[in-house]
Amino acid sequence: MKVFIVHAHPEPKSFNAALTQHAKITLEQTGNKVIISDLYAMNFDPVSDHRNFSSKKDPDYFKQQTEEYYATENNSFAEDIQAEMEKLFWCDALIFQFPLWWFGLPGILKGWVDKVFAAGKIYGGGKWYDNGVFRGKKAMLSLTTGGKLTMYTEAGINGDIHSILYPINHGIFRFVGFDVLPPFVAFAASQVNDERRKGYLKEYEERLHSLNETYPIVYPALADFDENFQLKNLI
Repeated sequence: MKVFIVHAHPEPKSFNAALTQHAKITLEQTGNKVIISDLYAMNFDPVSDHRNFSSKKDPDYFKQQTEEYYATENNSFAEDIQAEMEKLFWCDALIFQFPLWWFGLPGILKGWVDKVFAAGKIYGGGKWYDNGVFRGKKAMLSLTTGGKLTMYTEAGINGDIHSILYPINHGIFRFVGFDVLPPFVAFAASQVNDERRKGYLKEYEERLHSLNETYPIVYPALADFDENFQLKNLI
């Protein structure tokens, strides 16, 4: 299996970094190939503008989707964006590794999605959900939280972790066709002791060994919706 890890944490000695390095070692020991994009180490620029492209359809007015379709047709994405796209098409499985910041992705990772998941190339023209470009590939979130598990339940003060991650799992991964695996979450990673962190690494190792056997999250198929994109069985 070819695995692409997009790593988003500014500290090389962080537990997120430990999870990424443990994933690389674990996966490669079992014959998998691993590529890592360490966004902070790469000084990845998350800001979208005309620099996303080596040539432009309209140099006087920037509309990102229009320029993305033009770049798809003319092979004119900026080199750094094109390189990340090639990693996406190369991989069989995509993993986002990040700390949960303000109930979502760190800005550098969200900016990576904004730039790399480009219209025309990655979605559009009927290429979405189960007809998405990456159908047949897997994607998974691996993340740390500041709060403990009980804070991220349906009764918890922060709300259910799966609801919090839905905009990423469904709105990013599933939208472009990935089979979305249940997330791996290291709760309160900065607060637990070293023994618990070792436990998290072991649990993550077990998850990685079972990537091919893990059943994806079930979402409604396109055929389950009517012409107004409403679920048929709810009408």
